[in-house]
Amino acid sequence: MNPAVLSVFGLNPTRIGGTESYAHELSVQLGRHGWTSVLCFEEFPPEPVRQYLALPNVTIETVPKVWQLAWRPARDVARLLRRHRPSILHLQYTGFLSVYPWLARMHGVKRVFFTDQASRPEGHIIARARAWKRMVTWAVDHPLTWVISISEFNRRCLVEAGLCPEDRALRIYNAVDLARRVESPERGADFRRRHGIPDGRVVILQVSWIIPEKGIGDLLDAARTVLGTHPKAHFVFAGEGRSRQEYTRRAEDMGISKHVTWTGLVTDPFGDGLYAAADVVCQMSRWEEGFGWVIAEAMAHGRPVVGTRVGAIPEIVRDGVTGFLVNRGDSAAMADALVKLIRDPQLRARLGGAGRTMAEAEFDLRKSVAQVLGLYGIRAQ
Repeated sequence: MNPAVLSVFGLNPTRIGGTESYAHELSVQLGRHGWTSVLCFEEFPPEPVRQYLALPNVTIETVPKVWQLAWRPARDVARLLRRHRPSILHLQYTGFLSVYPWLARMHGVKRVFFTDQASRPEGHIIARARAWKRMVTWAVDHPLTWVISISEFNRRCLVEAGLCPEDRALRIYNAVDLARRVESPERGADFRRRHGIPDGRVVILQVSWIIPEKGIGDLLDAARTVLGTHPKAHFVFAGEGRSRQEYTRRAEDMGISKHVTWTGLVTDPFGDGLYAAADVVCQMSRWEEGFGWVIAEAMAHGRPVVGTRVGAIPEIVRDGVTGFLVNRGDSAAMADALVKLIRDPQLRARLGGAGRTMAEAEFDLRKSVAQVLGLYGIRAQ
């Protein structure tokens, strides 16, 4: 029986996005070393995603509501531990406090990892936690071998709060499968045609949940300002969320709906040419982003980014070098930054080129997964 890594993701694998690309690359590299990769999600993936994840060494399992502190998910994870007898358990999107590290140790797991993928609420202030909370957290998470933070911001949130020892917290950025990026003008033009975007428009793209926390309303306000002087601009919102109908009506009430496209969920953003269709990519979040996968994906495609100064975004977007940073909620500053990029194709190309260079240096998925395997202690057979 080959040694196994059990990766537990507390989410649904609905598209070929950052998490799914990570799971695929992890399985590829584990397979090269003769290891089995057990991927556990909340639900089974839809067929395109299942095919993407299906490799000879992969088994897909499900545990509903694995992020919930409850008897049933704990029982189901224990069953997986008995069934697969993994040497390594890696938890993501499951919550920092859980019974899983202790369950793993009880079932003979040698190493337990947790990746902190969390974004913090708007206005979160990093401060030392109360003594009782620090003590409880250290006791619950004592079996963890490493805590991986997806940004320096996330690492600081844990270490400076006293919730994780500094010598057990390591920053490894989320990353992008550079081999899958699509730099095809034809595919980008096809994406525009499929979604009815008129020829000649400068496309400003935001890929995110359609919720207030992602700054959708702020970007719509900026769009109205931009379109007042640049009617060739076109705003594309890719994603789903509880507020989509509300924002669709808002765009109509603002009189800009003919310059706004709502694509819904894009199952394969790279393969479908989503980024190839864009001229500028936005991430106007209000909450404190833990990383910003969309930003790294946009940079990998050579697109300039306009983002807010929240969470880890200033670690990724270098103001005036790979894009522009604005304050959260400042729709006037968003509009100003977008107008600069709309007016100046050479500026877009320069910032986008710098972003591509940065993505290749710092957000290469193969390198980051190899770093994770190094932490696992996996060596070539």
